[in-house]
Amino acid sequence: MQCMLRHKKLVMVFETDCSDVVKMVSKPEEWPAFAILLDKVDKCKMGFTSFSIVHIPRMNNTKADKLARSARALPTDVYYVNSVSPAWIPEFCR
Repeated sequence: MQCMLRHKKLVMVFETDCSDVVKMVSKPEEWPAFAILLDKVDKCKMGFTSFSIVHIPRMNNTKADKLARSARALPTDVYYVNSVSPAWIPEFCR
């Protein structure tokens, strides 16, 4: 949503194959555990001149499915690049 707003795409229809996401955005009061995130979504929604989020069946979500499959095929090594070691690295390893 923030990316679309930055690119001045103010008329948006977001599609998801997760029906819970649609329910969460539509009725945030029923999802108190996600209140902080849903507040951010609500603030973003105000930036659009037209906003909707709709559920589509997973079988119709071929683009996202293809992206997810290709992401899983990428190497899974994690690298950390910084001038300061993160706190989770033991002192003797620094």
